Amino acid sequence: MNHQFEVLDKSTCYSGFFRLEKYRLRHELFAGGWSAEISRECLERGHAVAVLLYDPDTDQVVLLEQFRIGALEFPGGPWLVEIVAGIMDDPDETAEEVARRETLEEAGCEVLDLVPICRYLVSAGGTSETITLFCGRIDAKAVASGLGGIASEHEDIQVRVVSRDEALGLLRAGRINSAAPIIALQWLELNQPKLAERWGSKPA
Repeated sequence: MNHQFEVLDKSTCYSGFFRLEKYRLRHELFAGGWSAEISRECLERGHAVAVLLYDPDTDQVVLLEQFRIGALEFPGGPWLVEIVAGIMDDPDETAEEVARRETLEEAGCEVLDLVPICRYLVSAGGTSETITLFCGRIDAKAVASGLGGIASEHEDIQVRVVSRDEALGLLRAGRINSAAPIIALQWLELNQPKLAERWGSKPA
């Protein structure tokens, strides 16, 4: 059921690499009537695309490791195990185009096919950011294992090709702790037979 809301005022608190907006608003209540005036801040950092790179012929995935400022105080430190991802900078660029571009920039290989997984809100309590998530077919032999990323964007990325079992082991051990790779690897476990059928490879 869709309820109504009303924005009473919107102002910019900060504008830099990200933008922080302050809202005064009210909305309809489940019990009927309207809420009192509410004040909320929302971080506007754009939208992103992430892609789990998978070779169905070798049953391998590509994982990246890089520094993340938001994980400075996270147990285990700020170097996170992730998948290919990037911000949608150009409004004329589609999510599929971003997935292919970021794969080339971060893993040094081309995407042979893209399968949509989902689009989700990262943390709707405080940011409008969404991530469009894909699984991308690749040839693992073409991956530039070692260092990836663009130096001018201060990217320092360790690229690894690992078996699907090893990636799932890292997930179970708590070494993968950001949303995109968790969702993507769990999706792969549920859908690997369908991918094998689509891509003409043997189910693992």
